[in-house]
Amino acid sequence: MGDGDDSGARLAELLAALSLGIDLGFGQPMEHVLRQCRIASRLCELAGAGDDTRAAAYYSALLVNVGCHTDAHEQAQWFGDDIAFKALKYAEAASKLSEMARMLRLLGSGATPLHRLRVAFAFALGGHKQVEAMITQHARLARSLGDELRLPSDALDALGGSYERWDGKGWPGERRGEQIPLAARVIQLAEFLEVAHRDHGIDGAVRAAEHGSATQFDPNLVAIVQVDAEKIFHGLDEVSSWEPVLDAEPTVRVLSAAELDEALAAIARFVDLKSPFTLGHAQAVATLARDAAAGLGLPAGDRTVLYRAGLTAGFGRLGVSNAIWDKPGPLTVADWERVRLAPQLAERMLRQSPALAPVAALVGKQCERLDGSGYPAGLAGDAIPPAARVLAAADSYQAMLEPRPHRPARSAGEAAAALRGDARAGRLDPEAVAAVLTAAGHRVARRRVNVAGLTAREIDILRLAVRGLSNKQIAASLVVAPKTIGNHIEHIYTKIGVSNRAGAALFALRNGLLPLADPYGETAPGRSF
Repeated sequence: MGDGDDSGARLAELLAALSLGIDLGFGQPMEHVLRQCRIASRLCELAGAGDDTRAAAYYSALLVNVGCHTDAHEQAQWFGDDIAFKALKYAEAASKLSEMARMLRLLGSGATPLHRLRVAFAFALGGHKQVEAMITQHARLARSLGDELRLPSDALDALGGSYERWDGKGWPGERRGEQIPLAARVIQLAEFLEVAHRDHGIDGAVRAAEHGSATQFDPNLVAIVQVDAEKIFHGLDEVSSWEPVLDAEPTVRVLSAAELDEALAAIARFVDLKSPFTLGHAQAVATLARDAAAGLGLPAGDRTVLYRAGLTAGFGRLGVSNAIWDKPGPLTVADWERVRLAPQLAERMLRQSPALAPVAALVGKQCERLDGSGYPAGLAGDAIPPAARVLAAADSYQAMLEPRPHRPARSAGEAAAALRGDARAGRLDPEAVAAVLTAAGHRVARRRVNVAGLTAREIDILRLAVRGLSNKQIAASLVVAPKTIGNHIEHIYTKIGVSNRAGAALFALRNGLLPLADPYGETAPGRSF
């Protein structure tokens, strides 16, 4: 989308903005990750770490937990609320066994006793292995995103070892002690110190470090905390951590326009992984909004901002549980209150970056409607700028083409008719709707074959599997036996080098195999998102 010109955005700004969403997805207040980055930097300084280790700790501290959102769909299936599940991470620096015990207590949360019993039975039969595999892959996925963002090699190594423990009982459990990169040991301790300090002050942070010494944490780093706690936590809560973190970037890296677009697209793919129902949504909306803006004759600068707004419009979804996003039935009033926060959360994530502030302004208005029926502010008429009207139409149209938990995907014709209906009713701008539909052209996605040696049938199966469909559902759609589908999926995963749905979904997104209109039948009324 962009060219080689300087975008004005720094890599540190982008990671810092994303970190605010990571905070929300763990049930933590915004700037939790920024503060842990500051703690990590101070630990490195007190430990006498070299420049490469300091840089690795800086970048990996901002990105360390991003992989934990990629299988939020499965987390919600097992534990009811994926955000509540992830928040348990900070209960205490305990053993791997006690962490699993906490997971068991959450199984099927929010459901009926009978459903909880069924979930517990499934977990005992083999679900525990699935959850173990999920946790094991989180660090690998974070490293994968770091690689796409071209982080230094030492930062990638730190991300890869970020869930290992000093005693060797972490995930994936391949390293222990000083085999774990120093930067990884630093950021793991810094993460828990931030929460303990916020909740219980300096004394509480020291106690948390001591509790995990020589088991979860490097005892040499714990010794530094014991001696220099005042230096580590000095002034941590006196001001926002945004500017101090940006000021501490080891080597300021300003992204070109093209690099910024590539980075935003890479992050958007990870955000879309949060639910199998939104795979590929961001890229599709971004492209549609940009093309519609061109059709309306909007200036090149506006088109660029719209494209980036399409990529980032879903960032606020990180702060809302998949128990809501993936809910097959009607949403409650409380559910809707959370949903209405999503655009506002995305705006808050982006607006602190001067380069992304214009994008943030559009993102915050993506769900507003001309008649005042939208959210979060209930804006109406001229209060909604032309570019935001285009984004709203593009997002609504693309959402209707995709399956949702409460309805199948709509056909292009059905989506177009519904979009025109919203324009006639005064909810969407007629010019924006016309431009979006013209840009869409009711295109049919080109079939791609010979990707990683996959056959056309295997690509069909992969597309359905990454949407979260069971083997039985896929078999019914393709009129084959469920056992055949199981064999196909095993071969597909082997070919593309992944072990679960999140990894397969990321492969499909990176290789242009999504989005694809769902093959199921009649549309049903319900939520557009």
